[in-house]
Amino acid sequence: MGKTLAIFGGSFNPPHVAHQMACLYVLETQPVDHLVCMPAYKHPFDKALAPFADRVAMCRLLIAPLGGRASVSTLEEEVDDGRTLVLVEALRAREPEATLRLVIGADILRERDKWWRWADLERLAPPIVLGRHGFPGPDGVELPEVSSTEIRARLARGDAVDGLVPRSIIQYLETKGLYAS
Repeated sequence: MGKTLAIFGGSFNPPHVAHQMACLYVLETQPVDHLVCMPAYKHPFDKALAPFADRVAMCRLLIAPLGGRASVSTLEEEVDDGRTLVLVEALRAREPEATLRLVIGADILRERDKWWRWADLERLAPPIVLGRHGFPGPDGVELPEVSSTEIRARLARGDAVDGLVPRSIIQYLETKGLYAS
């Protein structure tokens, strides 16, 4: 019998403490064996993103405290088709014995009619729904409200992001000069 993989996708522009909390929450509360963090290669609405390699590196820093319970996938770059179902099907082809679960925010549920072939996606990787600010999860829990947009704005102004971004990622941002004006 295969393992259960939780797929946690996002722009991670930059990854922050709520992303890290989401990873730990899924690993500690859901029947999954491993979490796959999957940064978007391109933004689905063509918003500007930091270089993919930098976001992958930051995601590796994000999951480092989780030990071997999580990994980062560059599958989206390889597939170069950001539709979630295509990515899940590609992961299914690589991990045919695994049970797949898709980690989503509770706010996404109201938009699922906009997702390409949602019913097929839901069948292939039943969602694990996490509460977000203003959208409690099925268990009533909400992750803290942390915004990558606000973090980028603070960094552009030269303001501190302590408490919003893991220290290892802050060091990476400072070294690379990402999001600074």
